[in-house]
Amino acid sequence: MIKIGILGGAGYTAGELIRLLLNHPEAEIVFVHSESNAGNKLTDVHEGLYGDTDQAFTDQMPLGEADVLFLCFGHGKSEAFLHEHPVPGTVKIIDLAQDFRLEAPGNDFVYGLPEINKERIAQAQHVANPGCFATCIQLGLLPAAKLGLINQDVSVNAITGSTGAGQKPTSTTHFSWRNNNLSIYKAFNHQHVPEILQSLRQVQGHLEAGIDFIPYRGDFARGIFATEVVRTDADIETITEAYKAFYADAPFTHYVDKALDLKQVVNTNKALVHCDKFGDKLLITSCIDNLLKGAVGQAVQNMNIMFGIDETAGLRLKPSAF
Repeated sequence: MIKIGILGGAGYTAGELIRLLLNHPEAEIVFVHSESNAGNKLTDVHEGLYGDTDQAFTDQMPLGEADVLFLCFGHGKSEAFLHEHPVPGTVKIIDLAQDFRLEAPGNDFVYGLPEINKERIAQAQHVANPGCFATCIQLGLLPAAKLGLINQDVSVNAITGSTGAGQKPTSTTHFSWRNNNLSIYKAFNHQHVPEILQSLRQVQGHLEAGIDFIPYRGDFARGIFATEVVRTDADIETITEAYKAFYADAPFTHYVDKALDLKQVVNTNKALVHCDKFGDKLLITSCIDNLLKGAVGQAVQNMNIMFGIDETAGLRLKPSAF
């Protein structure tokens, strides 16, 4: 069994992670750390776990008892935590924040997008889990990059559910503001753009183009639905065949021959991609569940790869029929 420690255990991502790991055939949760909830049952915060566990939060951090640590902190806190708390070298780390996603001198974290980095993840001691918007948008664009098509700025629009903003209520996440509403935030300046560019450059070999990304807040809880527009003269048959080939061995990412719906991926670790051609404009649609393929589902997928077990273990989740 893989022994697991979870730090930052009270948020949405940690709750989803615990739910997955409790049903994982090879996983055992050793501890879930939360100073503010120490002594409380996990079900006091993550109420969907009633009947699944009697485990409690702890303020202790027995780091050496785990085979792998999941860092579920807010952005900027993982790097500080690791500076203050040395982790035994035998313990693997999967960070769900953005602290280590960009390559830099001294950063040994492997970028955890299995569709392009599976071999590196399998050898990694430390993995930086991709961002949710970044995952959805990259999976839409990477096959086009493999074809060498990203030569002009790409227009991207994507809408995310309210869980993407975390569990703590804010002025733009509470129900009365979010319901029946739509808004833009961080236009052309979203923090996930650099990691998208990094992966496109990796796959295409060079990149002069930019990403013109406009994110939207949606009035739903889960999921990301994105459209990407690439200018190209390549024919749609060549493009679709390339997309199918690119994801032929990816167990959770699939090219679909017809238009997508967000409900096809919610509550699953799937990513779906579809392409249409309008003159010289290639319209790519991609969608994921932001908490699963966009966060902890992908993190568990990375854990499976790191420990050499079935990549899909604990992740064969089914969408709702309605």
